[in-house]
Amino acid sequence: MTTAVGNTVLTLLDVAKRLDPDGKIPAIAELLSISNEILLDIPWMEGNLPTGNRTTVRTNLPTVAWRLLNGGVTPSKSTTAQIDEACGKLEAWSEVDVALAKLNGNIGAFRLSEAKAFIEAMNQEFTSVLWYGNSGLNPEKFTGFSVRYSALSTVAGTLGKQNIIDGGGTGSVNTSVWLIGWGDNSIHGIYPKGSVAGLQHNDFGEQTVQTSTGIGTGRLRALQEQFIWDCGIAVKDWRFGVRLCNIDTTNLVAETTPTDLTNKMIRMTARPPYGVAGGSAKWAFYMNRTVFEMLDIQRFENVRTGGQLRYEVVDGISTPMFRGIPIRRSDSLLNTETRVT
Repeated sequence: MTTAVGNTVLTLLDVAKRLDPDGKIPAIAELLSISNEILLDIPWMEGNLPTGNRTTVRTNLPTVAWRLLNGGVTPSKSTTAQIDEACGKLEAWSEVDVALAKLNGNIGAFRLSEAKAFIEAMNQEFTSVLWYGNSGLNPEKFTGFSVRYSALSTVAGTLGKQNIIDGGGTGSVNTSVWLIGWGDNSIHGIYPKGSVAGLQHNDFGEQTVQTSTGIGTGRLRALQEQFIWDCGIAVKDWRFGVRLCNIDTTNLVAETTPTDLTNKMIRMTARPPYGVAGGSAKWAFYMNRTVFEMLDIQRFENVRTGGQLRYEVVDGISTPMFRGIPIRRSDSLLNTETRVT
C-alpha cells in the first residue's frame, strides 16, 4: 500500500523547491531530510513577525442557553488570546584551506563532504532544541515540545495535562514517545517574516582569513561558507500534540516490568480532539531507536497483535507504521529524561 502524507502541507523540501530555481537549496533540503526523518513531516510557514509568529487562539467558547417563550437570553462571546512564538538563529561557518582542498583533486567533492558534516551538526542541534529547547533558560533558542508538555498535573505555562500519558518510570533513565499532528491550524514550523525557509547556504568563495597560529596572527587563503537556519515551532492547538513520558529504558530493554508500548500508543491515538482519522493534520509517531527496537520486539512477542510492525510505502519510502500512522526515529530523544510529574 502506498501512502502520501505530504500532499496537503508544504514540507521543507517542498518550500525549498519553490524558492530556488537553480537547485542549490533543494539539494541541501534533501540532505537534511535524509539524515533527519522529522523534516519529512514538519510543514513550514512564514511568520508574521520579524522574530517569529503571533498566533490568535480561542481560549473559551461563548455561553449558550435554552430559553422559554417570552424569556430572554444574555448575550455572550468567545474569548481569545495572542501567543508570540519566537524563532532562533542557528549559524555555522566553514573555512577550508585552499591548498588542502586542491590536494584532494576535486575541490567541489571535497567541499561537499565538509558541508555534509555541517548539515548533520545543524540537524542534530535543531532536533535537540525541537524536543528540549527552553527559551526561558536560553533566550537565543526556541522553546521545544518537552517544556510545553511537561506536567502530569495542572501547572501554569504548560499545555494539556490530558495529552500527557505516564509510562510508569520513576528514575532518570526515561525517554518519551511523541504523537504530533502537523498542520497549518495545529502545529507547524515557522521562520521569521521576510526570511527564507530552511537552511541557507552562502558560499563566499576564496577569502583571506586570519589565523591564530605562529607569531602573532597569520593570514590564510580559505574557501569560506556560511550556514544559517532561522527556525521555530508554533503550537496553535495543543490538542494535536501527545506525549508518552516516563518510559524507563533500563526496564524496557531488560524486559523487566517494561512499559507496554502498544497499550500506551493506542491510548495516545485517542487523545486528539477528533482522533487521528481524517482531518487535515498529518500524524506521525516519534521515538528513539531504543524504543523502536523494543516496540518491534513487544509486538512480535504479543500474538494478539498479529505479528511485528507493518511497513508501508510513504512518499516513496518504506516506513514502519502503527495503526496507519508513520513511525519516525529521532535519536535526539534522550534516554536520560528525568521523571515528569
